[in-house]
Amino acid sequence: MYQTNNPIIKHKVGLLNLAEELNNVSKACKIMGVSRDTFYRYQELVNDGGIDALINQNRRVVPNVKNRVDEQIESAVVEYAIEYPAHGQHRSSNELRKKGIFVSGSGVRSIWLRHNLENFTKRLKALEDKIATEGIILSESQISALEKKAQDDEACGEINFLYS
Repeated sequence: MYQTNNPIIKHKVGLLNLAEELNNVSKACKIMGVSRDTFYRYQELVNDGGIDALINQNRRVVPNVKNRVDEQIESAVVEYAIEYPAHGQHRSSNELRKKGIFVSGSGVRSIWLRHNLENFTKRLKALEDKIATEGIILSESQISALEKKAQDDEACGEINFLYS
């Protein structure tokens, strides 16, 4: 029997105690509305680190790399985002698919979030940084995207002397 006054893990400890009391993990999990996988994960944590191990259950600390795309696909998505900053996630996915790179629209969005490219403004900022560091020659789509941003900034009252 485990004892705790911590309200954060009281439910978890209650599940472990109920399973011990009933001598039936399935029945305890059904009563508490928890999967057996969760029960065994809690039990393993308690066996390894005691009851206090149940407190630190933060899933964001360690990313699940099994869900990540390959490094080549990720770099291709980032390059495409900088090459065509005005394209959205689904259009980017479709255009990359034509090149043989298979990634969903939501996969594109996830990669953009990891690389801080999730919106048009941030993709343009990445393009401007690439221009400044590498001195690349701009394509038609990049020029039109930068001109669109300049027009939007001018309409909002901001003046940018670099592209005017």
